Amino acid sequence: MTKAMNWDMESVFPGGSHSEVLQARIKELDHLIDELLIQISEWDPSKDYPDYLNFASFLDKREMISNGLSEARTFSRGLFSSNTSDTQAAKVVNQLSTVSSQLSEVETLFMKKLKTIPSTEWDQLISKAPFQKSSFSLQEKRKKGQKLLSEDEEKVIQKLSLDGLNGFGNMYQTIVNSVSVPFLINDELTYLSAGQAANKLKGLKDPSIRARLLSDWENAWKEKAPLFSDTLNHLAGFRLQTYDLRGEKDFLNPPLEYNRMTEETLNTMWDTITKNKPKIVEFLNRKAALMGKEKLNWADVNAPISVGDFEPKTYSFDEAETFITTHFGSFSQEMQQMAQKAFDEDWIEAEDKEGKRPGAYCSNLPESKQSRVFMTFSGSASNVSTLAHELGHAYHSHVMRDLPALNRSYAMNVAETASTFAEMLISDATVSAAESKEEKIVLLDSKISRAAIMFMNIHSRFLFEKRFYEARQSGLVSDKELSSIMEDAQKEAFLDSLETYHPTFWASKLHFYITGISFYNFPYTFGFLFSLGIYSKAKEEGKSFADDYRDLLRDTASMTTEDLAAKHLGVDLKQPDFWQSAINEILSDVDDYLDLTEDKI
Repeated sequence: MTKAMNWDMESVFPGGSHSEVLQARIKELDHLIDELLIQISEWDPSKDYPDYLNFASFLDKREMISNGLSEARTFSRGLFSSNTSDTQAAKVVNQLSTVSSQLSEVETLFMKKLKTIPSTEWDQLISKAPFQKSSFSLQEKRKKGQKLLSEDEEKVIQKLSLDGLNGFGNMYQTIVNSVSVPFLINDELTYLSAGQAANKLKGLKDPSIRARLLSDWENAWKEKAPLFSDTLNHLAGFRLQTYDLRGEKDFLNPPLEYNRMTEETLNTMWDTITKNKPKIVEFLNRKAALMGKEKLNWADVNAPISVGDFEPKTYSFDEAETFITTHFGSFSQEMQQMAQKAFDEDWIEAEDKEGKRPGAYCSNLPESKQSRVFMTFSGSASNVSTLAHELGHAYHSHVMRDLPALNRSYAMNVAETASTFAEMLISDATVSAAESKEEKIVLLDSKISRAAIMFMNIHSRFLFEKRFYEARQSGLVSDKELSSIMEDAQKEAFLDSLETYHPTFWASKLHFYITGISFYNFPYTFGFLFSLGIYSKAKEEGKSFADDYRDLLRDTASMTTEDLAAKHLGVDLKQPDFWQSAINEILSDVDDYLDLTEDKI
């Protein structure tokens, strides 16, 4: 039986974007937020002492609202992602942004109230049973409250963010929807959406066709570069102004604090990667030789290769399901059962069709106790890895469902741990199951190419964003300047080992326009290497490590990243040893690849 490639949204809220049930729920949440605002406004910690029953009531209601908003946002965002012509879905997304902004007002007051509690009384509060489990998150919010402006000033920032920060974030998607990329093959010209073109670039086997599509792709984004430039400048400008008002002088501090990690850890990671890049360049040059080229272009890095008569395997969606669930089960029965449930209950939107936004993501439905996975599946091994990656996110949500909402708010860097770990289970399984030398070469190529993206492509994103924010502090940055900064960052990150680059990548990459957090890049590389370290331990210990892995995931929102690694892995992330041991896993693959392909060039 062929598995459905479209997700089930009717079971969440019947009626699609015009759902009356959804509107009723949004109205109810809006009312509950008003009540919550009154409750926290009137809360006097000194009068709630020593049992803090009113505070416990506040947290319960806050959790219910948080779960409800997540449910509604996943639903509406999903509808718009799968059909960008659904203007009603776009309206609901905007409507929920307004409601969420009202909850942000509550959160601001909540954090400011926490900082007023005397230290001795605070220590007593977080030691009590209702609050002890969430003491780390409560401490974190109290610390953030100390940085906030007055209640009225923070309220103004929240109100302005609706048509400022969030407005420009929504504008980006509107512009993306108008991007159309010409694609000529077999003398037939078609036009691809941004999502379809991105998928083609990853899957095309013919280097000449891929190079032509890359050129057309670049031109499509360049055509609208001034619009994207305005959008990116105003997003960054809004953030920088907000940071300045709050006395935050370093634009890297907020994303580092959000990821619960230090700059020392981040620098150690990048420095260790950079020392090992020459070996990755050897891989890139060998891959170019196998393609009959002197150097790779930007799109070649992650493209499939052909070796001899062997053709890379393509997968039906049913085959992808079987492969993923089987190999998840080789490590954890719980992971396997959850993935099977995702397929059986239609959590996944995978159809390759027009009108879908580019990219892939997993989003939680806390009330339904499910997740929803979005991607475009066209049958490549890369698609199977992407699907496993997103199901890894779903597993992370799954193991945390019984925790308080405060203990489920894990940061992006550790969020990518579960997804990348799941992806590694699949990539290792494919290499181990290779039936010929040629197949192993192709599979290793795919695996190492993903590592090259983590080490070089994402490093270029980090370098670009840091330099862009530095420039933006002095004024607007033109689209031509943005492209120049981007290309320079790519050349530095890749040790100038490519033939051509992608100067308008800053426009084509959604991650630069996400409103919730800046620097949506280095956490991917962190999660990748953190997962390599965890995966190495899993290989040593086998299935007995599954429970320990589960415990690590459950702690991801309850301590700093450094403490998480120390507790569950016994390592110091501020030292290069852990990072080098993780990178060595990839370097070993590179050595195998170079040996296997020696006689192929």
